[in-house]
Amino acid sequence: MEPCFLNAAAAAVRIREKSLTSEALVRSCLERIAERDAEVRAWTHIDPEYAIAQARELDKRPVAGPLHGLPFGVKDMIDTADMPTTYNSPLYQGHRPAKDAGCVAVVRQCGALILGKTDTVEFAAGGRKALTRNPHNLAHTPGGSSSGSGAAVASYMTPLAFGTQTGGSHIRPASFNGIYGLKPTWGAVTREGAKLLCATCDTIGWFGRSVADLALVAEAFRLRDLAAQNPVSVKSLKVAVCRTPYWKQAEPPARQALATAAERLQKAGAQIQELELPARFGSLDEAQRTLTYGEGGPAFLPELLMHGDRLHPEFREMADNQRAVTGAMMVEAYDLAADCRKTFDALFNGFDVVLTPSAPGEAPEGLHTTGDWVFNGMWTVMHVPCLAIPCITGPKQLPVGVQIVGPRYSDARLLEIAAVVAPVIDIGAGQRDASAAG
Repeated sequence: MEPCFLNAAAAAVRIREKSLTSEALVRSCLERIAERDAEVRAWTHIDPEYAIAQARELDKRPVAGPLHGLPFGVKDMIDTADMPTTYNSPLYQGHRPAKDAGCVAVVRQCGALILGKTDTVEFAAGGRKALTRNPHNLAHTPGGSSSGSGAAVASYMTPLAFGTQTGGSHIRPASFNGIYGLKPTWGAVTREGAKLLCATCDTIGWFGRSVADLALVAEAFRLRDLAAQNPVSVKSLKVAVCRTPYWKQAEPPARQALATAAERLQKAGAQIQELELPARFGSLDEAQRTLTYGEGGPAFLPELLMHGDRLHPEFREMADNQRAVTGAMMVEAYDLAADCRKTFDALFNGFDVVLTPSAPGEAPEGLHTTGDWVFNGMWTVMHVPCLAIPCITGPKQLPVGVQIVGPRYSDARLLEIAAVVAPVIDIGAGQRDASAAG
């Protein structure tokens, strides 16, 4: 098997054992990029010679962190000091930040190699879409705004990549691309150096091809309570299936994925129960959109004042508050979100984890859309951790995933649960890897 087909956890073991070098892994990833990226178009910046030089340097050093020698893709709205950060904006082509974003600095210090920058929706907020296409069917979107990161991991061009989520920009691309993704608890990972849209919702996350991959990065970020977790088993779990107040917007593939995941878990011995959220949770999607637009106005006001009509109309609309979001509307949205956070956390006396849709269905056709985040925004504004797991292939032969959700700051527990439920839910993982490698 070519090294690029190894997931991050397997590659890390081989690097520690010295049966694989970072240079060999990076060269394999670069070959895969050369083979596939002309059609997938996941990357905005790749410098092969620089990547190989970084890898050789890492191979000279002792293993000093959980990510040593592993290539990492960085969404192109997260600052990198040694690579351009363009935000997919015509206003910032060639822009070179003075220093790395906080999340980039953390993974570098834990041994990761920044392979390149991945395409994104403009400012991860609106405006221009990424050029990236879904690697499973090039006529379909890979989702967004973490478009390039999701597609790059799914295409075996890199084992790991950063995404971000304000509405559904991380979990939804994980579903559309058939990969794993962790959106941590809001505030658990520094957002310094990532383009601001909505401080109340913006969250840094990461993609991998297994739960073990996600856990490696969680170790690097020292997520709370990682070392304090006790092993769990599927048979000991109480799983609450939550269709959410937006179930009417679920397409048949999403309905099938949720039912299939629940059935597989039940057959494996988990206790399955239904969770119907209180009626007020039905207003969370609108609250998330209100807060994003309301906080997005101040975030893009400097851009408007500096660039005027050169700024995309969507951001000018935010900065000018053309939707007339009032202070009262903002307060109402803040208060609803705060109330629902406490209510949701308290529900976990009766079960261990929530199982819920990741997206309305298969990835839509066309690059004019990245899909709807109606099954994500409510969880984002509640600040809870979400972990995406592949589940089924829909009628268009595109992936459809599910997500598991826990209360705030239960990231470590969620990873432990994911480690035992993912092999039950994602029965096609081995077939995917074998097919790609073969």
